[in-house]
Amino acid sequence: MTTVLFDAGAARWPDWEQPLKAALSRAGVTAELVQQAEPGDVDAIIYAPSGGTISDFAPYVKCKLVQNLWAGVEQITGNRTLTQPLCRMVDPGLTQGMVEYVVGHVLRAHLHTAGTDAARQGSWVPEAPPLASERPVAMLGLGALGIACGRALAGLGFPVLGWSRSAKQHTEIACHHGDEGLRRVLDQAQIVVTLLPDTPATTNLIDARTLGWMPRGAALINPGRGTLIDDDALLAALDSGHVGHATLDVFRTEPLPADHRYWAHPSVTVTPHIAADTRHETAAQLVAENLRRMLAGAPLLHQVDRAAGY
Repeated sequence: MTTVLFDAGAARWPDWEQPLKAALSRAGVTAELVQQAEPGDVDAIIYAPSGGTISDFAPYVKCKLVQNLWAGVEQITGNRTLTQPLCRMVDPGLTQGMVEYVVGHVLRAHLHTAGTDAARQGSWVPEAPPLASERPVAMLGLGALGIACGRALAGLGFPVLGWSRSAKQHTEIACHHGDEGLRRVLDQAQIVVTLLPDTPATTNLIDARTLGWMPRGAALINPGRGTLIDDDALLAALDSGHVGHATLDVFRTEPLPADHRYWAHPSVTVTPHIAADTRHETAAQLVAENLRRMLAGAPLLHQVDRAAGY
């Protein structure tokens, strides 16, 4: 019997138990889902950094899969005892939630025109917003989430400029990479969306220098990672009007402290890390499929590249 240890927190177990069992049954996987087991008996671990109790993975000598329940893996990639294959969560439900968040806030930024400002002040200024085709959007990060969001925006007519560290190609997105590519993208973009992972190479990527490349009045939307942004640099750019508005869903400290300037800044919209969440029903299907692949000796889905950190 295959033993699968659920180490994502006892509070999460009631939400996950039935979806996981149903998904395993549909995938034809016979396995015992447990919350406790001797390390040497465990074949796979379903894990969440917050709530999980395992810090030393070395005793899990039979384990051939550690399936993270979150899209981000930065909290565990540095654990040197974790030598087993590690897979991140790419959940269709999470992806759809992120697409809806990004599209909604891009449209909000796109339609925020001088006319709407005047309307709030009681003035009648019939100034129509530009068409989407006139509003370039930068998508920083071309992983599964970035591509899904970029395609949705392109489908609405926005010119989407994609950026990633390494070269990529997508028919709906004009792709760029490297330092020079980042400047080309930011020079043109009137709305910038950040969906990059948290790695040493992306920390403070949005700083005074890169904010300065953006056109005056551009909007920034960050549902990616709080560490992507130099907060002091962004606040300075907002104060000066160089950045017209920032919609921020993730922060270096969460919950965002009550005295943080973002809360009261007139050009900032704060959302409490709600852009996307793992959905039990759809995510369980990925867990089951990776367990099926593990047992069949097939390549795992969304396996983490330890050198890259994602």
